Amino acid sequence: MAERIVADLVVERLRAWRVPRVFGCPGAAIAPLVGALDDAGGDPAFVPARHEETASYMATGHAKFTGGVGVCLATQGPSAVHLLNGLYDAKLDSKPVVAIIGEDVTGPLGGAHEEIGLSRLFGDVCNQFVRYGRRPEQVPALLDQAFRTAAATRSPTCVVLPRVLQVTAVPDLLPQTAGVVTATPGEPLARVLPHDADLDAAASLLGNGRRVAVLVGQGAHGAAEEIVALADRLGAGVATSLLGKPVLDERLPFHTGVLGEVGTTAAAQLMGSCDTLLMIGTNDPWTDWFPMPGQVRTIQIDIDGRRIGTRYPVDVPLVGDAAETLRALLTRVPDQPLREWRGMVEKMVDRWRETAAERAAAPAEPVNPQLVLRELSARLPRHAAVAVDVGSVIYWYARHLELPPGVQAQLCGTLGSMGCALPYAVAAKLARPDEPVLALLGDGAMQLNGLAELITVAHHWTRWRDPRLIVLVLNNRDHSGVGGGRTPGGRRSDVPYAGWARLLGLHGVRVDRPDLVGPAWDEVLAADRPAVLEAVVDPAVPLEPPEPALADLRGLVTDGDAARRVRERVIQTEAIAADEVV
Repeated sequence: MAERIVADLVVERLRAWRVPRVFGCPGAAIAPLVGALDDAGGDPAFVPARHEETASYMATGHAKFTGGVGVCLATQGPSAVHLLNGLYDAKLDSKPVVAIIGEDVTGPLGGAHEEIGLSRLFGDVCNQFVRYGRRPEQVPALLDQAFRTAAATRSPTCVVLPRVLQVTAVPDLLPQTAGVVTATPGEPLARVLPHDADLDAAASLLGNGRRVAVLVGQGAHGAAEEIVALADRLGAGVATSLLGKPVLDERLPFHTGVLGEVGTTAAAQLMGSCDTLLMIGTNDPWTDWFPMPGQVRTIQIDIDGRRIGTRYPVDVPLVGDAAETLRALLTRVPDQPLREWRGMVEKMVDRWRETAAERAAAPAEPVNPQLVLRELSARLPRHAAVAVDVGSVIYWYARHLELPPGVQAQLCGTLGSMGCALPYAVAAKLARPDEPVLALLGDGAMQLNGLAELITVAHHWTRWRDPRLIVLVLNNRDHSGVGGGRTPGGRRSDVPYAGWARLLGLHGVRVDRPDLVGPAWDEVLAADRPAVLEAVVDPAVPLEPPEPALADLRGLVTDGDAARRVRERVIQTEAIAADEVV
């Protein structure tokens, strides 16, 4: 029997934490742990990525799609540096990830090739927990603490294991280590509810509102039933942050869509017309589309009190779990739906849906990208998972892909780093091999990370019960992206994306005519293997961000004349709203 070493001990702790797989790239300083994972019989499995950055995206994608703790590993030096993008994604979107880094400092004079100060390198992105292993008996408790901290703070943590420690023999009797937390990683570790006085204050504020708006973020996941019940009780309109888009059924008649630069006109109008705002589990950075300060009274619900009031002034803070807090509010808020306000909201939604349909049907050369997402919306499989990249595809996803209940969707929402969608999709598919997964990205993201990680897809797909992992590439051969306008530098080199898929033994379809878009979706959704749908789209289709509500009033001073002008404008808005209802 082989001697038990610390690398084996690490695998045991990963297994104790129910980690199904570890993403990473092999390297000399982490080789003993990779070897132990290879010997683990798939429990946990080691998933080699083509690049450390995509490994960290896979770990973050695993956390986003499963609610568990993602795990990635790398060796020192540039390998460790490459993990940062995915770890910052986890930090800014509040997802638990543990990074395990190997280090070898046995070179001349104590230095080593590729040596970088790992504590300082990871000190910001993993600011909640960065620790070095020094002795075998420390390792179990060190890993347990890293996992507990990641789960409790919803953030990435880092453990550095010197190579010499990884190969050190484990004593037969290690000191007793702390037990493993049995709560589901990534979920609240305790029941958190606001104080009764705060709930009463929030209920009073909501009950006195004449035009209530609800802004839903990713922290409201699992609270859809309570949100709809409260919105119906108040006759409120609903908008979501980009990350909150999958929380509610977007077919609801009072659902105005995504708020912000990539969002809808209806959501901007909702924010500009409301007098009371309830924010649930959102840290949305697009505050230019929020109501003008002083226009509304605001309640914010968040499990993390540190987030309350960081984006927008709050009158009543409610620190608590979204679903439980909403249930407590429902017992206090009177059932007095404001039908005139609800009617106005539904008119906003109807008008926006007409606009969106017109935009998708507009002629383009050769294909309108909005049409591509709209055709998918009618065909999106139930219980699918959707991964979305950064770029113009976010605009079309936010406005044209209608997510029914049961469909998960994830993106790099706060960091906004390109190249995440295909790694996310790989992580989602490995976690749910019996359900379809879609990755939506542009040609820039496909060239950045997607072409290489399609090799990872080709390596794994024959073991999936449902082989459908569909990659949409919006090929506009252009460098434009989020923010609008054309980026200097000329057109991007073209790549035969569908042809590359076929070279790897996958399915590939290229479409450059609008009448073929629907049949192309039917073909890839029925394929017996992963597929790339390459849509050749028009780079000149405008992004058309909605106008921020009451944008001309922003920045006014608080003197008497300015306050009077603000009041007059709000009165004008109310009069327009009343006329529209009639």
